[in-house]
Amino acid sequence: MRFLLRIAGTALSIWIVTLIVPGIHIVPFAEGVWPEVGTLLLVAVVFGVINATIGNVIRIVAFPIYLLTLGIAALFVNALLLMCVHWISEAVGFGLRLDGFWWGFLSAILISFGTWLVTVITRPLWRKERARDRE
Repeated sequence: MRFLLRIAGTALSIWIVTLIVPGIHIVPFAEGVWPEVGTLLLVAVVFGVINATIGNVIRIVAFPIYLLTLGIAALFVNALLLMCVHWISEAVGFGLRLDGFWWGFLSAILISFGTWLVTVITRPLWRKERARDRE
C-alpha cells in the first residue's frame, strides 16, 4: 500500500510540475483525461524504478562527490534520472517530455520537493497503521 501511495504522490507531483514549469510536458497515450492519468502513473512508476536502480548505483559510486559538493551533486543526478525517463518516453512514443536539461533540472527539484511533501503528510498515517499491526 505504501508503494502505491508513493507512486500516486510522485504522479501528483509530476502533474503539478507540468502545470508550473513550461519546459516539461506529459504526452498521453490516447486522448482524454483517464489516459493522461494513466500516463502520469506510468511515468511515476518508471521514474521510481529508474530512481531505485540506476539512481542508487550512481549514488553509491558518486558518494565522494556528494560529500565534496555537500549534496549539490544530488540535484544533477536527479535531473539526469528525469532525463532517462524522458529518453524512455521518447522511445515508447508517449510519457514525459522535457525541452532541455535545465528544464529537467528545475523539474527534478520541484518533483523531489513535492514527493517529499506527500511523504511528510502521509507518514503519520503509516505510523498509526504500523502501531495497530503490532498490537
